[in-house]
Amino acid sequence: MKKKGITYKDAGVDIAAGESLVNKIKPFADKTRRPEVLDNLGGFAGLFAPSEQYKNPILVSSTDGVGTKLVIALNTGKHSTIGIDLVAMCVNDIVVTGAEPLFFLDYLACGKLSIQTATEIIEGISKGCAMANCSLLGGETAEMPGMYESGGYDLAGFTVGIVEKEKMIDGKNVREGDVVLGIKSSGLHSNGYSLVRAILENVFGHDYLHKGMDYKLSSESEPIIDLIMRPTKIYVKCISRVLSEAFSEVHAIAHITGGGPIGNIIRSIPKNYKCVLESSNFPITPLMDWLRKEGNLDNREFFNVFNGGIGMTLVIKKEGVERISALIEDAGEEAVYLGVIKSKSGSESQIEIS
Repeated sequence: MKKKGITYKDAGVDIAAGESLVNKIKPFADKTRRPEVLDNLGGFAGLFAPSEQYKNPILVSSTDGVGTKLVIALNTGKHSTIGIDLVAMCVNDIVVTGAEPLFFLDYLACGKLSIQTATEIIEGISKGCAMANCSLLGGETAEMPGMYESGGYDLAGFTVGIVEKEKMIDGKNVREGDVVLGIKSSGLHSNGYSLVRAILENVFGHDYLHKGMDYKLSSESEPIIDLIMRPTKIYVKCISRVLSEAFSEVHAIAHITGGGPIGNIIRSIPKNYKCVLESSNFPITPLMDWLRKEGNLDNREFFNVFNGGIGMTLVIKKEGVERISALIEDAGEEAVYLGVIKSKSGSESQIEIS
């Protein structure tokens, strides 16, 4: 008797489901389409013709994920905003150079493809791309049984932007006396989640995610898990507004991502300068304050893991504080004075938080 053949679907890969997903997400990609895009989603490669307005164009790229925030998304079923996080983590990295994001690609790997979950994720990616005014040019959905558990998945994103060479922000104009201005975050964004989960488990036990769905901080109306899952803010339009109006006054920009203010602001300034910050000026949210107290975190640990309520920092001429603060506010964001730049000598640390 002839043995029954084994299909790819029997092995755990459903080609038809993948094709169905492509059809479902095509409208999401279409909503982000810029005029420079030359082909449609579903081909072998995405084609993009940059505008000819640039005289000395520099391409700027970044790739990133959302870390263990995915663990909470997976265990709570909150997949709808994780795609916004993914876009934000990438585009916020390139806008610090003054670049305009052009397009975005995503990579979704899973153990067993759930069309519903994947659709939620990619719709979120589409929303993030719309916020950043970049095209969702393509991506890859990989069903890999044996590599991931049935309901598990991982995400990665990749973006490319462009900036005129003469309009790049590279920190070379930073001077003593410059002011460090922050732009408020929406919450934790997408960093520090391994520590967040450890603190939650220490407080609530192994069932911390279920208990966190109901637990509310006294000063907040939303459950703590909803606060934790707030999507990362996308700063593209705000930074673009500031640079279009006050480019000469902006000397450096930093995305406050993994490493917090301590690890990121110094990446944007020359090594012969230091950043002196006032910790009392950081707009620390009730959630962050709760995590700091429950985790018994000292200042160094806290500001080296969490963003402290700040998603972006700008090092600017002190004469431009009022003007740039107004531009940030006009863009719908909130500016916060954080500190100043000073000359650094010898083995001094490049950052001080008092």
